[in-house]
Amino acid sequence: MKFSFKKFLPHLYAVIVFVVLAGIYALPALQGKQLSQHDITMAQAGAHEAAEFTKQTGEYAWWTNSMFGGMPSFMIQGAYPNSVGSMIGGNIMGVLPTPINMIFLMMLGMYILLVTLGANTWQAILGAIAYAFCSWNMVIIPAGHTSKVLALAYAPMVAAGAVLCFRGKYILGAALTALFMSLEIYANHVQITYYFGLFLGGYILVKIIEKIKAGEFKPLVFALLAFGGGALIGLGNHTMRLWNNAVYSAETIRGKSELTSNNQSKGGLDRDYAYNWSYGIGESGTLLIPNFYGGSSGGTLGGKKSETLKVMVEAGIPEESAMGFAEHGPAYWGDQPSTGGPAYAGAIIIFLFALGAFLVKGGTKWWLVASAIIFTMLSWGKNFPTLNYLMFDYFPMFNKFRAVTMILSLADLAMVTLGILALKQISEQKTTFNDLKKPLIYSLGLTAGFSLIFALLPSLFFSFKGANDAAMQITGDKGIDGNIIRAIASDRESLLRSDAFRSLVLILLAAGLIWAWVSNKIKDVVFYPILIVLVVFDLFGVDKRYFNNDNFVSKSEAEETFAPTPIDEQILKDKSIYRVLDGASPQGFSNDATASYYHKSLGGYHGAKLRRYQEIIENQFSKNNMAVFNMLNTKYFTMPAQQQGGQPMVQQNPDACGNAWFVKEFKIVPNADAEMKALDKFNPKQTAIVDKRYEDQLAGLKIAFDSTANSIKLTDYKLNVMTYESNAKSDQLAVFSEIFYRGNLDWKAYVDGVYKPHFRADYILRGMVVPAGKHKIEFKFEPESVAKGGKVDLIASILMVGLLGLAVFFEVKKK
Repeated sequence: MKFSFKKFLPHLYAVIVFVVLAGIYALPALQGKQLSQHDITMAQAGAHEAAEFTKQTGEYAWWTNSMFGGMPSFMIQGAYPNSVGSMIGGNIMGVLPTPINMIFLMMLGMYILLVTLGANTWQAILGAIAYAFCSWNMVIIPAGHTSKVLALAYAPMVAAGAVLCFRGKYILGAALTALFMSLEIYANHVQITYYFGLFLGGYILVKIIEKIKAGEFKPLVFALLAFGGGALIGLGNHTMRLWNNAVYSAETIRGKSELTSNNQSKGGLDRDYAYNWSYGIGESGTLLIPNFYGGSSGGTLGGKKSETLKVMVEAGIPEESAMGFAEHGPAYWGDQPSTGGPAYAGAIIIFLFALGAFLVKGGTKWWLVASAIIFTMLSWGKNFPTLNYLMFDYFPMFNKFRAVTMILSLADLAMVTLGILALKQISEQKTTFNDLKKPLIYSLGLTAGFSLIFALLPSLFFSFKGANDAAMQITGDKGIDGNIIRAIASDRESLLRSDAFRSLVLILLAAGLIWAWVSNKIKDVVFYPILIVLVVFDLFGVDKRYFNNDNFVSKSEAEETFAPTPIDEQILKDKSIYRVLDGASPQGFSNDATASYYHKSLGGYHGAKLRRYQEIIENQFSKNNMAVFNMLNTKYFTMPAQQQGGQPMVQQNPDACGNAWFVKEFKIVPNADAEMKALDKFNPKQTAIVDKRYEDQLAGLKIAFDSTANSIKLTDYKLNVMTYESNAKSDQLAVFSEIFYRGNLDWKAYVDGVYKPHFRADYILRGMVVPAGKHKIEFKFEPESVAKGGKVDLIASILMVGLLGLAVFFEVKKK
C-alpha cells in the first residue's frame, strides 16, 4: 500500500494546532515552571514511603503505613509491568510537559471521536478545542485531578471505537476499543469511567433499536461482539488494578459497615457525604453564563470597580485590606460548600447544541440531548432528590461515588458533539438560510434570549444572597457588615450582568457568522477559523480566571514543598517505629497528607479510607480517647502555635503501647457495636477486645501473664513484611499495632515460617495467640489480586497487541 501523506496532512495540522494551543495556555510549563496541584502534592506525600521502598528494593509493597495508620497503596503508588495499556499511557504522559500533555490529550481524544463521526478537519478541531477548554475540565487541572482529566481525555476515544464497531468496521473497531479502553482504565478514575459508561450505554441502546428496526440482526450481533470483545480485552489489560481496587473498595467507606448506628450498613457512601457537592438547579445557568452564580469561592468581586471595595474603604477599612477582600471575596453564592470555578460549556457551544437539537434528526441526536439533560439533572444531587435519591438507593454502584457535579464534564461531551454534528449537517446538506431560519430563531431565543433577560433584569430572579452571608463577620460591627454584605450582593449582580452581556454578544456573533456562511457570503476557509477564534477567545477568557500563570511555581519553590520543618527534624531523631498525629495541620489531620511524607501518620488525604478506620476517627478520635491513640502507638502529637507568630509544637506521648505487646486478658464481644463501645473505656496494654467470630482461635487459652519472663518486639520493619521476635514461658495473646486488613487472605501470618491464622483485635488491630518459647513471627502482605491479576494482564496485553496487528493487516490489505 502506498502511504497517502496528503490525506494524513490535515490530521497533522490538527495535532500541531493542539500542541500550540496547549503550549500557549500553559506557557510557564515551557519556561521550566511546575504546576502547583494540591491533590498531586498530597498524593506525592502519601506515596513517599512506598516509593522509597520501591527505590531501595526494586519491588512494590502494595501497602503503606504513611497514611491512616496503614492502608493498601493500590490507589496511591504502584506499577503494572504486564499491562501494555499502562506502558503506553505512562509513555504518552512523558512526551509533553505537564499540564500541556493533559490539555493536548483532551483535544486529541475529542478530535478522534468527531472525525470518526464524519466531521471534517475544521469541525473536529473546533469541537476538540471546545471540549478540552470547557471550564469544568480546566478547573480540575490545578486542583491536581490528573486521573480525572485523563479519563475525560480517553473517554471520547473509546466512544470512537464503539462507533466504528456499529458502522461495520468490526476488527478495526474492536482493536481500537481495546486500546482506548485500556488507556481509559489506565487513567484510574472509576467515577468518570462509570459516568462515561452510562453515556456510551445510551449510544449502544440507540444503535440496537435502529438496527432491530432495520432488520439488521447479523450486523448488530457482530457489532456487539466486536465492541464487547475489544472492551473486555482492554479491561483485561488492567485485571490486577481492577481486582485490587474491587477488593479494596469493599473494605473502604464505600463498602458495608457493621455498625448498626451507620445507615450505610448496606454498603456505599453515606448519602449526605456523597451529595455534599451538588450543583444548584439554578446554578446550571453557568453552562451558558459563567458568572451566573459568582464564579469561584474566593473569586473577584470586581476589584477596583467593586461596590464592596467602595463601602469597605468608606467604613474606614485600609484600602489594601479592602482590595484583598474585593479580589478574593465570597463571589460564589451557590449551593456547593466551595468551588474552584463554574461549569461553563461556552456560550457559542450551548448555542450550537441548541441549534443541533432543532436541526439534526435521528437517534444520535436524541441520545446526545437526553445525555446532556439527564447528566445535568444528576449533577443537582440532593437538590433534585426525586431522581438522585432513587439512583443512589437502587442503581448499581451509583452510591459508591461522591461529588456528582463532575458528571457535567460528560454533559459537555454530549453538547459539544451535537453542536459539531449540527455544523456537519449544514455543511454536507448545503443547508440554505430558509431551511435554517426556524432552528436558528429557536436556538437564538433559548440562548441569546436567556442571556438578554439576565443581562437586563437579574434582580427579578435572584437576591444574590448566599446561604452563609448572614453569618459572615467581616469587621465585627453589625451595621458595617450589613452594608458590606449588601455591597457583595450588588457586585454579584454586576458579575452576572457583565457575563450575560458577554454571552449574548458571542452568541450573536456566532449566529451572524453562520448566516453569512449558509448565505455563501463567506467560505469555509473564512468561517471556520473565525468561529474557532471566537470559541478560543470565549473559553480561554473564562478559564484564565481560575487556571492561569499564577498556578505555576518555579522549580526551586516546588522542591521546597516537602522540605522538613523543625518539628519534622525533631521527631525524626527518634529512629524507632511509631505513629504521629498531625494536630498542627490547618486542614485537619484527616484532610492533609503533608505529615505522611516523613512520618507514619494517623492522618492523610485520600477519598477511600478504610471503613473501620474512619469509624474509629468518628467514634474515638473525636472524643480524644487516649487509649485508642496509645494502642495505635501514637508517640508524637503536633500542635498548632499557641499564639500568633509562634511556631507549631510537638508533644511526646509516654504511654504509646509500642509495636506489639502481650495482654493480661481478652474480652469477647458479640458484634461491632459492642466492640466499638468497649474501646470507650479500656486499657489496651492489659485487655484485648475481640469479636465473637474469632472466638475459636482463643479456645482453651489461659493467659499466665509475666512481664519479666515474656517479651515480644519488632525486629525488622518492611512495608510488606513485618518481623517480630517473641519469647514466652506459656502461650500468650499478642496484639500488634498494625491495621487489620483482610487478615489471613492478603495479610498472612507465619510463625517460624509456618502459616498461622490471626484475628482482629481492638476493632482495627491484629491479634494472635503466640505459642510458648522463642519464635520468629512474620506478617506478609500477599494479595491474591496482585499475584493472579498480573498473569491475566499479560494474557490480555498479548491479545490486544495481536488484535491491533490484525487490524493493521486487514486495513492495509483492504487498501
